[in-house]
Amino acid sequence: MYSSCMFSKYNHQKIEKKWQKEWEKQKLYQAKFPSKKPKYYVLIEFPYPSGDGLHVGHVRSYTAMDIVARKRRMEGFNVLYPIGWDAFGLPTENYAIKTQTHPKIVTKKNTDTFRRQLKLLGFSFDWDREINTTNPAYYKWTQWIFLKLFEQGLAYKARTTINWCPKDKIGLANEEVVGGVCERCGTAVEKREKEQWMLRITAYAEKLLKGLETVDYIPEAKVQQQNWIGKSEGALIQFPISNFQFPIEVFTTRADTLFGATYLVLAPEHELVQKLESGVTNYGEVKKYITDAKQKTDMERTTDGKEKTGVELKGITAINPANQKEIPVWISDYVLSGYGTGAIMAVPAHDARDFTFAKKFDLPICIVVCPHYPEKTCPILDIAYEGEGHMVDSGQFDGMPSKEAKNAIAKFVHANMTTQFKLHDWVFSRQRYWGEPIPLVYCENCATSHKYKSKGEELNQGWIPVSENNLPIELPNVKSYTPTDTGESPLANMASWVKTTCPRCGGSARRETDVMPNWAGSSWYFLRYVDPKNKKAFADKKKLKYWTPVDWYNGGMEHTVLHLLYSRFWQQFLHDLKLAPTSEPYKKRTSHGLILGAGGIKMSKSKGNVINPDEVVRQFGADALRLYEMFIGPFDQHVAWDPHGIIGTKRFLERVWKFVLNSKLSRFHRGLSAKPEQFKNKKVELLLHQTIKKVSDDIENLRMNTAVSALMILLNEMEKLEISPGVTGMKFEIDCKKKFLLLLAPFAPHIADELWRTLGEKSANTQSIHTQLWPKFDKKKTQTDTCGLVVQVNGKVRAVIDASTGISQNEAESLALFDQHIIKTLDGKKPRRVIYVTGKLINFVL
Repeated sequence: MYSSCMFSKYNHQKIEKKWQKEWEKQKLYQAKFPSKKPKYYVLIEFPYPSGDGLHVGHVRSYTAMDIVARKRRMEGFNVLYPIGWDAFGLPTENYAIKTQTHPKIVTKKNTDTFRRQLKLLGFSFDWDREINTTNPAYYKWTQWIFLKLFEQGLAYKARTTINWCPKDKIGLANEEVVGGVCERCGTAVEKREKEQWMLRITAYAEKLLKGLETVDYIPEAKVQQQNWIGKSEGALIQFPISNFQFPIEVFTTRADTLFGATYLVLAPEHELVQKLESGVTNYGEVKKYITDAKQKTDMERTTDGKEKTGVELKGITAINPANQKEIPVWISDYVLSGYGTGAIMAVPAHDARDFTFAKKFDLPICIVVCPHYPEKTCPILDIAYEGEGHMVDSGQFDGMPSKEAKNAIAKFVHANMTTQFKLHDWVFSRQRYWGEPIPLVYCENCATSHKYKSKGEELNQGWIPVSENNLPIELPNVKSYTPTDTGESPLANMASWVKTTCPRCGGSARRETDVMPNWAGSSWYFLRYVDPKNKKAFADKKKLKYWTPVDWYNGGMEHTVLHLLYSRFWQQFLHDLKLAPTSEPYKKRTSHGLILGAGGIKMSKSKGNVINPDEVVRQFGADALRLYEMFIGPFDQHVAWDPHGIIGTKRFLERVWKFVLNSKLSRFHRGLSAKPEQFKNKKVELLLHQTIKKVSDDIENLRMNTAVSALMILLNEMEKLEISPGVTGMKFEIDCKKKFLLLLAPFAPHIADELWRTLGEKSANTQSIHTQLWPKFDKKKTQTDTCGLVVQVNGKVRAVIDASTGISQNEAESLALFDQHIIKTLDGKKPRRVIYVTGKLINFVL
């Protein structure tokens, strides 16, 4: 029954190396195509291969999804669990600059380190599908997809105000600025005017919102996506300007409050500010305010609680179209040029920000929505009232419910009803070296010929796409890859590379020297995994139809806006072109919490508390580390690393080793009834089925910590087993151990496979435990039918033992008399009588 390792010591290093080689040799985790099995696609966010290698935060996410992937295989699915490297972009380039090593060399070194570490941890990745965003064979298709966006008019170049990181010397998308600082390095961001390539993600705003209704995302992810897209339905209202021929147009979702608009506010950058200069009597003051506002980020300008600032455009008045009253016009940085029209009608009685502003600058506050109409007086405001009510001081609309008044007043002033989105177009170009070259050239001749072959060329006169036959446009080697203070990419200094021939007319042209952001390659990588070696397309359509969408995608909460939104946009675009079979890339999206340093402090090199898994694996083993990271706390919450915690999971595995390799046949056979042993067997059997159900459910809900806890509880009970000798007892023992190992296998795959070989039939000698079927539970045996039976001797409680709720008196006596505490108390004396309360109490009276 047992192998020669029965009494050997658990040697994690030897066992883990053995099985990693065996799995790789057998290609055990290779996803098959074609296959008659149902597919299941499990995805993790592929890592940035940083110079410091893997850290224990990676291990948490990858282990959880590895558990899901392994369980699915055991459930009969054809599983795709792929891996690759998101190696373009700032993390790699900054490390290259710091170490004065070329990014290409850095990438090779770092990916080699990551690959070694991931294999060390026993993840069941299909390594035959490994991808790298810096491989020309990969980014050829990133460039190809960009050209499709360009052709459809969704990629365009525009001069715009961008977020500029003075340390990284790079333009940032709004999503990459957190709290007014660069997401990467923490440096305060500046505003700069620059020409940038943009992707018209706003064209997909409605689709991106509706798509959220069809997917299974955690609520936080959906809410963040919805808030970032920021859909608002309202009215465009024009306010005439005294002595000028053009109006100020505002967008509002509360047209019902129009009679309460007592002033207008323009964003400092609004184009009308300059057009109104001739009528502004304090333009010097206005100009200084505009300059100061440019130094602030959007986040700094709109943060709740920030003190409101502004300057009146003296000499300028607007006309409220509802009541024809003249109202002043101000500029203030709490209004952003990129949201709505860049101008607002200020209704201080019914908007908190306007109220604060009006109080500070002593501007009129007029209540027009009353919450307790028909009282003739409205309350004195201490704060703005932003709710619904009935109209007051609103002319012919007085007494009308405010909800009805929205459309009525909008119609009265001839406003246009429209939908606005907070979402901005995506700033797509970067002034760096380490990124995908943008496959466009500028041709002066074509710019004046007006012969356009696509919507993109019409929008971007002179910009001509490189022929698809010439893709990829490879990133050239440069001696200096350090960003420049001028804001141009280092590629701009490579005259021989920049100068080229126009693919349209054959004349002289120049290449685009900006590169794509690090988000480009990660916006479609899940599609390339399906067919990573295809040279004719980014993926075969039959393979895409079989494998996509991704069934379960787990990643960091910090990427539920950026990467998630971008990849959904690219997927929906490719679907519209009939190049992808589904409109949404992921069926299910979950997120994990961070692993913090000891004491709950965020891990960082500067604090010296980063945990590299290499030493942990050497000392305790990959299985112990995997178990610990699952047991450490709720998967979706931040947890602190405890250097002592992993000792517990290592000891647990040592106990598993001893339990499986040592027989539990009873050593106590002195003519006692077998009923107590049979009852204990029944108890373990019930717990086993309950554990199968619990671990199965917990994995599906990512409650990995309680799943591991359930396994520990089950082991505790199985270690107490005293099984009678014979075929029946032996079969029960083996069955318990096998089912336990099957449950343990996704969590601790190495030790499970090693111990499986000691228990299996002959066929199991050539099969891994990971090819076996996931255990099933008997529903009847998962229902709790035990109770705590109180055992007394002469009325004093001496023990509480587990018993069946319907246990008979004879069975209860037999079970109680077998208990060691009762045996010691009776000391050989026979009870004079027995008092029994069914399923609750048994009292031996001496």
